[in-house]
Amino acid sequence: MKRERERKRKRRKGRKKSHFFSLFFLPPILFSHHLQPTSAGVVDCVRKTLAWEGVGGLYKGVTSPLAGQMVFRATLFGAFGESKRWLSEGGTKTLTPIQYFQAGAMTGFVAAFAEAPIDFYKSQMQVQVVRSRSDPTYKAPYSSVVDCVRATLRESGARGPFQGLGVTLVRNTPANAVYLGSFEVIKNKLTQHYGLKSPADLPAPAVVGAAGVGGLLYWLAIFPVDVVKSAIQSDSIVMSERRYKSPLQAVGGLWREGGVARFYRGFTPCLLRAVPANGVMLLTVDRVTAMLNRSKEDGGNAVEVAATAAASALQQR
Repeated sequence: MKRERERKRKRRKGRKKSHFFSLFFLPPILFSHHLQPTSAGVVDCVRKTLAWEGVGGLYKGVTSPLAGQMVFRATLFGAFGESKRWLSEGGTKTLTPIQYFQAGAMTGFVAAFAEAPIDFYKSQMQVQVVRSRSDPTYKAPYSSVVDCVRATLRESGARGPFQGLGVTLVRNTPANAVYLGSFEVIKNKLTQHYGLKSPADLPAPAVVGAAGVGGLLYWLAIFPVDVVKSAIQSDSIVMSERRYKSPLQAVGGLWREGGVARFYRGFTPCLLRAVPANGVMLLTVDRVTAMLNRSKEDGGNAVEVAATAAASALQQR
């Protein structure tokens, strides 16, 4: 009983830390979405957001991430744990570097089905703020995330929340192969460098460094695809009113707006948050997973361990 109470206390503490962490890093995410449609740069985006919405505007549309990222992160790390388990034949074989990248690709494909609806609603809520202020004739169609959910379900049924799913799959599969694969490979190299028994013994700065590199590589690999995804997900939910009827139309339209530079609008805030955000996130997951592995008396399975770590200790990036 005492052990169980202590475990619950640690999980509550982890949740509080993750909420603080999420709220601290959400403004850069908002800036990347605002920059992609209209703003001239990071400073311009910050100035407009504060002038139009005040400090609260930095967190506009935050309800969807706060509610949904717990599910997404549990899916992401649960799928990654199971992918590694499957590729290692139940943990009986040591994974090669290539297999870590394969596990990341498998994870990205699965997690896209959880992430796409979350990003869709986040994009719909955030972008309408900029549009309503930039165009006096524009009337924001949704008063809340719930209102947006209802509207999409009425318009398109169960397919509505998955607007942009195809591009999300194209983005997430290679991105997470690079992201999670490089994280694991770098950890293993550092373990050998320090002469440790396992990656679980690495010091926190080493884990943060490996995660930060993974985060940078994630955005370097796929940022233009993310811009296309955001354009599609922030488009009208009514098919006849959309600017882009397909990903190819979105690519063509964005190219006409500004050539290559248009596909890197919002790149700076993403890079600014990549190292600290991913460093803290993966360090938290790494440490909580190790803690749960040590505390489980029956050994458990990889899905439960990874999903519990993600859900209880890291509800947001």
